[in-house]
Amino acid sequence: MTTPWGEPELARFPEDPRNRLRAWDASDAYLLRHLEELTHRTEDGQALDGTVVVVGDRWGALATALHAHRPVQITDSFLTQEATRANLARNGVDADSVRLLTTQDPPPPRIDVLLIRVPKSLALLEDQLLRLAPAVHEGTVVVGTGMIKEIHTSTLKLFERILGPTRTSLAEKKARLIFCAPDPGLSRPANPWPLTYTLPDGIGPVSGRTVVNHAGVFCAERLDIGTRFFLQHLPYGQGARSVVDLGCGNGVVGTAMALADPEAEVLFVDESYQAEASARATYRTNADGKAEFHVGDGLNGVPATSVDLVLNNPPFHSHQATTDATAWRMFTGARRALRPGGELWVIGNRHLGYHVKLRRLFGNSQLVTSDAKFVILKAVKES
Repeated sequence: MTTPWGEPELARFPEDPRNRLRAWDASDAYLLRHLEELTHRTEDGQALDGTVVVVGDRWGALATALHAHRPVQITDSFLTQEATRANLARNGVDADSVRLLTTQDPPPPRIDVLLIRVPKSLALLEDQLLRLAPAVHEGTVVVGTGMIKEIHTSTLKLFERILGPTRTSLAEKKARLIFCAPDPGLSRPANPWPLTYTLPDGIGPVSGRTVVNHAGVFCAERLDIGTRFFLQHLPYGQGARSVVDLGCGNGVVGTAMALADPEAEVLFVDESYQAEASARATYRTNADGKAEFHVGDGLNGVPATSVDLVLNNPPFHSHQATTDATAWRMFTGARRALRPGGELWVIGNRHLGYHVKLRRLFGNSQLVTSDAKFVILKAVKES
């Protein structure tokens, strides 16, 4: 990526030579060009003085480019943090040049420059703006960035309602900037996150139970139809003692297994810090058995041949790109972690063809059940 401060070499994480997707896009480059122009227009050339906070940096491109200003990066993504570390190292930059925080960590008490890569989730943007607003002052430089298709009227209204008067730039290469003038006297709403809701009947052990959803986690206000279908057909009562809810989201699947068998040890895993917090809260609200919660890249770090059952509803999007790379890493990790005879249960849309991948990896794939939209598949790790 060409920036006013050089041309850092950038890659996504985990790095895959077959993956041609870049670790940055036109909106990242647009923001960096604007910051250079802003610096030139400032009398002392210190537009990036003070505490610089970068929110929603997809693969660490912004933090890496701005490393000389020792920015604070705030992200919901474990993979973003790992990508940032890897990209700093790739460019010979000291890891301490960027302070890494999660969306669950307390933000800095004062923010002088706030740079926001607009997230896909409007709810996550709302939550983060409300958390950051007390640290923003009248002189804070606030700039958002995103591709045109990611910035909507509702996006701008959030900036207006929480931080202050907002306008947008002209579009460049299908990217746009958001400029906000903070108003410290603005009366802000209370942060509504996390949300809770009651699950419907007819879905097994979690029927009528309470779900907790932090902002940005899938289906924050109601149970999605895919998870509902999965919950109706999970392998309850089969004696699995070590269960993984892989890509756990709000944790309702793992919680259902824990309620069905209080002796089971359930591991909740997700790469989202918001999801891990949601799963922890959902579980603690409904169960008190043996459970662990882990933020990471799939089952990396879980001992080989240590798990009886893995339950998985893999995502098939990475930001705006449709890809099966995440599903393949999840399936591969599950095979390594499962004991001989252990099972991976997967739910997915019919058109995704997960049965082909499972047969290739496990040597078998069994259709458990299906409906007009979803299939539930089972793969067994052979001895």
